[in-house]
Amino acid sequence: MATGSLPKPDARRKPHPTGTRVPVLVPLPFPGPLDYLAPEPLEPGELVSIPLGKREVVGCVWDRTSTVPSDFAAPPGREIALERLRPVGAKLDVRPLPHSLRRFVDWVAAYTLTPPGLVLAMATRIHLKDAPKPTLGWVRTEAPEGDLRMTPPRRSVLNVASEIPMSTADLSSKSGASSAVIRGLAAAGLLREALIPLTAPFATPDPGYGAPVLSEEQAEAAAHLCRPVRESRFEVTLLEGVTGSGKTEVYLEAVAACLDEGRQVLVLLPEIALSAQWTDRFIRRFGAAPAVWHSDLGQKLRRETWAAISDGSARVVVGARSALFLPFNDLGLVVVDEEHESAFKQEEGVMYHGRDMAVVRARLADAPAILVSATPSLETLANVETGRYRHELLTSRHGGAAMPDVELVDMRHDPPERGLFLSPVLCEAIETTLRAQEQAMLFLNRRGYAPLTLCRACGHRMQCPNCSAWLVEHRARGILTCHHCGHTERLPNSCPECHAENSLVPIGPGIERITEEAKMRFPDAKILVMASDTLGSPAATAEAVRRISDGEVNLIIGTQIVAKGWHFPNLTLVGVVDADLGLGGGDLRAAERTVQLLHQVAGRAGRAERPGRVLLQSYVGEHPVMTALVSNDFQAFMDQESAQRRPGFWPPYGRLAALIISAPDGAKADALAREIALAAPECKGVQVLGPAPAPLAVLRGRHRRRLLLRTVRGIAVQPLLRKWLADIRPAGGARVDVDIDPISFL
Repeated sequence: MATGSLPKPDARRKPHPTGTRVPVLVPLPFPGPLDYLAPEPLEPGELVSIPLGKREVVGCVWDRTSTVPSDFAAPPGREIALERLRPVGAKLDVRPLPHSLRRFVDWVAAYTLTPPGLVLAMATRIHLKDAPKPTLGWVRTEAPEGDLRMTPPRRSVLNVASEIPMSTADLSSKSGASSAVIRGLAAAGLLREALIPLTAPFATPDPGYGAPVLSEEQAEAAAHLCRPVRESRFEVTLLEGVTGSGKTEVYLEAVAACLDEGRQVLVLLPEIALSAQWTDRFIRRFGAAPAVWHSDLGQKLRRETWAAISDGSARVVVGARSALFLPFNDLGLVVVDEEHESAFKQEEGVMYHGRDMAVVRARLADAPAILVSATPSLETLANVETGRYRHELLTSRHGGAAMPDVELVDMRHDPPERGLFLSPVLCEAIETTLRAQEQAMLFLNRRGYAPLTLCRACGHRMQCPNCSAWLVEHRARGILTCHHCGHTERLPNSCPECHAENSLVPIGPGIERITEEAKMRFPDAKILVMASDTLGSPAATAEAVRRISDGEVNLIIGTQIVAKGWHFPNLTLVGVVDADLGLGGGDLRAAERTVQLLHQVAGRAGRAERPGRVLLQSYVGEHPVMTALVSNDFQAFMDQESAQRRPGFWPPYGRLAALIISAPDGAKADALAREIALAAPECKGVQVLGPAPAPLAVLRGRHRRRLLLRTVRGIAVQPLLRKWLADIRPAGGARVDVDIDPISFL
């Protein structure tokens, strides 16, 4: 071919594609972003529709360079040739995901060994593509009324209408006029159509609205919390204080400081049931409600709240752990209330701890984090001890209230009557409290009527067909149910094994059984039951709290929901029906969790001017947990717990990672568990325990085995696990789930 001549066209060659290669992360379990072809450059964070197989999904244009620590990052994949890439579809009309959120998604995915797309799914779990178009409403015009006769319905509509668009339904409801009246006013030019904005109107909280009068101790703690907020500096502080010491009021001063700086605030609560009372306190302090985020929100409100957080108009968000993945425009403060709560740990799907990831979220946003608790976790206390976290301590109850007296009821010496569960000592205390027109509370952390139902003729126990767990009787609904998989069946009249009639008997108490006994013993008591079975929504919880606060009930019976941060001024007696309940089994944190839970329950008593009293029914009064509760020396107990864990490198002085192997049958689960065990790493400072059947050996029809990786503190477990599992290929429906820093050992 002569110099300078052009090659002849090859009819077999496809024309070279034009466009830009863009990585797009999709909310599916791929190991990383997928490359697509965009006709023009797209910025990271843009949300786009893309073809995937035969369907179309929403993905996020991702960053080419990862920002996660090298210890956590997975090796890069192989690049696909440009001509094989499929084109990007439409760009969605929403704000891009912020850089700090994209970094957070990468970080959580790498730390938990989860495909990043599954983490992204938690950040975009709203129907972005199906978002409704803006709807039309009515606003009042400046046009003169002219000759139009002003009837009362017409006048009412004009009085209600304003410059803020209102739908026909809302305008009709608030004015009492029909839609025909509204259309008539529009025809006369007194109303005109206008777009109703999609974003929910979140009023801006006023930092100076209801500033409290703080004690000297509270004011000093608040000043320390506000300093890193005003400096936009990452710092983690543990705000510890006895129950009733005003911790919420103190950290709300840091919220006020963040609002003064024009930045956004995220407050995490362990249970959505707490959001109603917390929101009331927030409104009293700031004169406006926060945005609320939890699983009970409807899709429309979720979209509106998501958009308001993204554009910065929602300044304060209170929510469950999933709120960590919201697209904050300018996050300036993260608060984790009741940081010790195990409810912050997500046990399925992406297994992460909300408290720990909240600290990461704050660090990536250059914002301070505040961890709040009357009974901090040993992990948080260890970080205080090493100087990683600051520590602010509130030592006395607000307003001069005294801590309650805690007494042990030895059930070996003061047992209840046969077939009953409340001791004479506790019953007498309840009667005295009710006569004094005060409120009492009974606590039992067990739902239903009885945890076990067996046949007195043959000994058969009613068990879940899908799980290795007993069925729990719920007598009010006449059913037996599994609290692990949700299986439900009617309570039979005869034993399924021996067919003996009327032979099934309940064993042990649940909250329904205690309520039955309380109604028999205290017939004049006004009883309210607080459990997840009876309080199905935040609204129902708010109504229960109102009834207690207004004195409509005087005996509250509840599960762990009553242990949260409620403030009931007239509640003076707390009775714990079974203080030993959480101490059984081989759970590493059983004693720690029990002392935290019972300390929190006890803290509901005597929070105002009337002194409080707490009675713990126990068969093991000499247990360190009972000793700590009676002496009100939480720190001594945690020091003892720390001394027990430190020599064996148990958390927080070592690292744990659990491998949960599951399969449709036991033989497949055993085979895969043995294969994984044989490939286990062998190096200094690393120990592998198992495999062994999980305590819940069958769950939702799947057979489960567990291995536990334990290392000394300085070893990163992610590279070890990635190398260990690299050649493992589960087959036949088997699966391996990895839980970094496990909380539950079931």
